[in-house]
Formats: sequence, C-alpha cells, structure tokens
Amino acid sequence: MTDTVDVLIIGSGASGAAVAWSLAETKMHIVCLEQGDWVNPASFPSNGRDWEARQWGDASQSPNRRQLPSDYPINDDNSPIKIMNFNAVGGSTILYHGHYPRFHPSDFRVRSLDGVADDWPIDYWALEPFYNENDRMMGVSGLAGDPAYPPKQPQMPPLPLGRGGAALGRAMNKLGWHWWPSDTTLATEDYDGRARCINLQHCPFGCAQGAKASTDMTYWPKAIRAGVELRPRCRVQEIVTREDGMASGVVYIDADGVRRFQAAEVVIVACNGIGTPRLLLNSKSGRFPDGLANSSGLVGKNLMLHPYASVHGYLPEPSDGHRGPAMCLWSQEFYETDAARGFVRGYTWQFGRGMGVISEVLAAMDTGQVPWGAGHHAAHRRIMGHRVGMGAICEDLPEEHNRVTLDDTLADSNGMPGAKVDYTLGENTKAMMAFSMERASEILTAAGATGIASQAPIRAGGWHWMGTARMGRDPERSVVNEWGRSHDVKNLFIVDGSLFVTCAGVNPTSTIQALALYVADQMKQRLATLFE
Repeated sequence: MTDTVDVLIIGSGASGAAVAWSLAETKMHIVCLEQGDWVNPASFPSNGRDWEARQWGDASQSPNRRQLPSDYPINDDNSPIKIMNFNAVGGSTILYHGHYPRFHPSDFRVRSLDGVADDWPIDYWALEPFYNENDRMMGVSGLAGDPAYPPKQPQMPPLPLGRGGAALGRAMNKLGWHWWPSDTTLATEDYDGRARCINLQHCPFGCAQGAKASTDMTYWPKAIRAGVELRPRCRVQEIVTREDGMASGVVYIDADGVRRFQAAEVVIVACNGIGTPRLLLNSKSGRFPDGLANSSGLVGKNLMLHPYASVHGYLPEPSDGHRGPAMCLWSQEFYETDAARGFVRGYTWQFGRGMGVISEVLAAMDTGQVPWGAGHHAAHRRIMGHRVGMGAICEDLPEEHNRVTLDDTLADSNGMPGAKVDYTLGENTKAMMAFSMERASEILTAAGATGIASQAPIRAGGWHWMGTARMGRDPERSVVNEWGRSHDVKNLFIVDGSLFVTCAGVNPTSTIQALALYVADQMKQRLATLFE
C-alpha cells in the first residue's frame, strides 16, 4: 500500500488529461494511472511509406486487431458497428481525425423539443466557458461566423479546403445548403509549441509533425509541470470501497506486473464509454453486487455509437488523395428536427478530400469500380486521386438494450474480463441514414461525380462510445448527478463520454473535454462540502 493521495484519476485520454490539468491548481496530491504508455511520435505510421499497411496491424484502430499488452478485448460480435479505441497517454486523441465540433444548444433539450430521450441536467451555456477554455488548450483551427452555432472564435485560420473540398463546397452552393470550414485541432499556424500542419499523411494514425492536438502534448505537459503525477503502464482492475460505501482507492497492476493498492480520498474515472462501465461492473462487492455506482441498473446501458453513413464518388478532375487532413468542411443543413423527413433529430456531414492509394483501390474493388485481373491497373489509374466523399454522423437515440457488459470468455493480459457490446440500430437511425445517403448522392451529382456508392453503417466505425453512465438529477434514472458525482458513492466522479444523456450528431471529443473541465470546476467550487 502506498500513501493516500488526494485525487486519483483513472485514464489519461481526452477527459483524464483535462480534469488533471484543471485540478492541479488546487495543489492537491493528484495521481493518474494509465494502462498504456507514452507513444514516441517517431513511431507513428506517418513517418514511413507503409503508413497505410500499418492500419491493418500495429497501428490499427481496433484493439482486437492490434492486441497490444495495453489493449483489452472487446466482444462486438453482436453489433453491426465494431469498436475502435486506443490505450496510451493521450488515449484515442492519438488516433482521432482532429475533427472538433461542439454540441448545439438544442442537443441538451431533445425531450423538450422533440419528445424523445431525455433532457440533460445542464445546458450549452453552462458548458460554453469550458468549450472556450478547452479550445485554447487544444488549439482550434476554424472560421468564425458559422450560422449553425452560437458565436465562437477559433484560435487559428481554417484548414485549406483543397481541390476536393472546394468542389464539394461549390456543389453545396448549387443546392443552397449550409456548409462551413471544419473546426479542427490541426494547427494551421505554429501554436503553443506545436508546429503547423505540413500535410504529411492522413491524421488518424498519429501526427509525427505534432500539428494535431493530442492530450499527451497539450494538457499533460502543463499538468505535470503543475505537480500531477502520471504513472503509465498501470492497469486499474477494481475500485475498492469502505464499509461506509465510500471509495477507498483502487487495485492496479503496475508496469512490472505487481498487484498494488493505491489509496485515495477522491476517485475520478476517465476510461471512456466502454472502459468506464467495464471497470464499474468489475468493481462489484457485497455492498454493490451489481457493480459499483449501479443502484439505478444503468451502468453500461444506453450505449450510443454514432452510426456513420458513408457516400463517395469520383470527380472528373484530380482531388487531393492522401495528401493532408481528410476532413476539411462540414454541413449541418439537416441537423435539427424536421418531422417531414420521417425521423427526429439529425446529422452532420463530414466531407473528405480523399484517401490513401491502397485504401482507395480496395474501396473501389468492393464497389466494382476496379476489377481483379485484366483491366485492374488501367481502372486504378482512372480513379486514383479522384475520390471524394462524406460521412453522415447520425445522432443515435439512447436505448437501454444497447449496452456494455463484462465478457466471461475474454480477458486482458492481466486477467481482467473484457467488454461485451450488444448493440442494434434503432428505426429512427435507419431512417436518418437512408435520408442522408439520398441527399449525399445529390451533392456528389451536383459536383459532377460518377461511380457514386454508399455504405451504412460503416462497419469499422465505432469511434464514439457514449451514454453508459449518464448524468442526471434522478438517482433512479442516472448514474451520476448534474456535476459528475456518483449518486451512490460520494467520492467517485466520472468525466468521460459515458456521462452523455444524448449523443448529438457531431463528434464528441470537444464536449467530453468541456464536460471534464466543468466537473473539475464544480469540484473546486465545492471542496469544503464535496461529499455532502
């Protein structure tokens, strides 16, 4: 047993890093345990010509394919969408695209506005100062004035649209539909010690240039300088509780494989929408037979995955291929509810400028654009560098049967049970995806594209995991309260995407981090009465 720390954070990704940095100003003894390790940017695929090949091996976004010691297995056989994540200092921000939208004000009020799901116990305006603070920490490139949002001011100019992005923008203009340069965490200017983007390769495989903001290079250096202790290669297996029901600390396996106990006054879980319910369910005891903090029975339930509908085609003129960031603009033309469409809520289109040569030809072979055998090379030459497309990020409604449980047939390298995902697409989601693909085909046709093809949902598209430890004021309908504290365990907090009540139609990382900063601020304001 080691000395008791004031605050113990589990997980060093998007939310764990943000909450660590924010709480550091209290001068409390703060320790973060991370099951992965620091990643050397020199090892990123974007340093080599084999960057595409490595996405099917050690740089895969799927833990089941990578099977690194820091990974844990995820049984997603009973889901049409396969789970992608990464365990390291910085977490999945190492591998994300850097696409960085905020939620809309309407996203916090879907029950009031549309009669579905539940309203959040907080609203956009409660998070707005933390969105702004997080934008400064991560460094956002974008263009002010987007009519889809309340006013906000990015730190840097937007990414260039490139040839493909400009063609899609012109097509949207023909249709009279909204589009805007994306907010991203890719630096277009030197920013806070990070070099600007120089269009190395696509971004999901780690940015060797350091232009893409991941929390190992934004929040963590500042948090460590402020006194936070970060221990990599330490896998937490169980949160332990005292007889009075309060958390006393955690059992973890250290970098040498030794089982240890770390005592703590406060425990903060930042393990993502899959890892957090996995840990809580594995922390069952006589007092908490159904898993820690689970008197509501909702730990692991209401999983939302953002089903993606993908549509692409081939322009007559060359696009940008694999050069530089994939995402350059978005459209929220169909974001808010219109009952005439046959579904509630909506989606965001992310527009892509192209993809790598290998990925492009494999996708073209799947859709018959490029044959095997005779004519293969000629067809490949015709389409190479001409592909453009878009993904519709469809809002997923919370349903209790979509859930994360422990898997009794799989275990990680330290013997802890893996996660099991049971997920089916809702009827509202299916209607939304079908609508989005029809409209996307209109955009590509207006751009002059041919060979238009679609896929929904993207099978390897489980990048976002939300809702499995939702926040709310009613202990029977939520896992934590309106500022992230467990209803059942008064010194246990959750700060990651599992808090989400609804998932909106945008990528969640910006909101995850704003929520983490919000929870930290609430904790700081209540230090004298934190457990009351």
